[in-house]
Amino acid sequence: MFPIGSAVTVADLEGDLHPVLRRLRADEPVSWLPALGGWLVTSRDLALRVLRDSASFTVDDPRFSTARVVGPSMLSLDGAEHKRHREPFAEAFRLAEVEAGLREFVGARAGSLVSGLAAAGRAELRRGLAGPLAVAVVAEVLGLGDTDPQVVLSWYDEIVGAVSAMAGQPATGHATPAGAAGTGGSHAFRELSERLRQTIDSGRGDSLLAAAARTGGLSSGQVVSNAAVLAFGGIETTEGMICNAVWYLLSDPGQIRAVIADPSLLANAVEESLRLEPAAAVVDRYAAADIALGPAQIRRGDLVTVSLAGAGRDPAVFADPDRFDVRRANARQHLAFAHGPHFCLGAHLARLEAQAAVRALLRLPGLRLDPARHDAPRGVVFRKPAALHVLWDAP
Repeated sequence: MFPIGSAVTVADLEGDLHPVLRRLRADEPVSWLPALGGWLVTSRDLALRVLRDSASFTVDDPRFSTARVVGPSMLSLDGAEHKRHREPFAEAFRLAEVEAGLREFVGARAGSLVSGLAAAGRAELRRGLAGPLAVAVVAEVLGLGDTDPQVVLSWYDEIVGAVSAMAGQPATGHATPAGAAGTGGSHAFRELSERLRQTIDSGRGDSLLAAAARTGGLSSGQVVSNAAVLAFGGIETTEGMICNAVWYLLSDPGQIRAVIADPSLLANAVEESLRLEPAAAVVDRYAAADIALGPAQIRRGDLVTVSLAGAGRDPAVFADPDRFDVRRANARQHLAFAHGPHFCLGAHLARLEAQAAVRALLRLPGLRLDPARHDAPRGVVFRKPAALHVLWDAP
């Protein structure tokens, strides 16, 4: 009944997934993929329907992998419980608060990291810029400023590995039977939890964690679980977002020349890269009841995976959808930050970080991809280059 989806392999989704998403979107916009053990939604209109309807398509399922590593949080709850977990953190991530409290810090840190690279004439940007910037911002937001950034990165890498291992395949994030998490993820989460609890107990009045704990709506353990989710998302997706934006810009000399000539295009260039290659390519939901979705009859309990990458290239919304165009008028209609109740809490901050990183990099003369390396984005769930090597004309 779903011949295209039935033939899709994990390898098809790991590398250049866009040709297979194009075929699915055209002929099977909701398709059963045995490789994922569930349904894949690739058209933008049906993706929106799933993301908006948390009563029918829920994250609140015991199979949800991230919850099994860090515990219940705003990421894995719906309805009133989701609101209770999310609200204590929401104020700090509103646009006005991000602009007032973090713009100067983010810009200065991005500039400092790039300045430290400048003399070499070459760099690997995933762990030379994108990761360190994302870690520094997470540490600042969560009050972990005196924690070694390399330690934070090690926690993050182990937690990502544990979540991915639950799928039985690299970088998926879909669930397998309980107990599949590796000990590395559990150990890293325990260490992160201890450090977060110290921050809560320190009495720092300006700490986001202390403020969330003071609301009285969450236990300290629930504050920690939500903070771990913020740290996980704030590093993983922001690192990928920065790398993908740089890769797309440097892959098209005409587009980067346009941004250099008109810096006001920078923000839209970031949105366009999000449309073409969201750092989180998919999000998972579980059907709460038997329900029809497009051509599919979905059964209660079925995994329903929304392809944010597929929605971003829907030709019904985006003309010439595979083209990177920094002047695209509707680039922000992408779904890279999801939609509905689970719209990314840190979207404003992630945008600020990506723009600051690209702005700092564009000061390097002759910035270009290293032609000896092939660093295209990859990944089933989290998509970014495994490494991003660039060159420039050193002074």
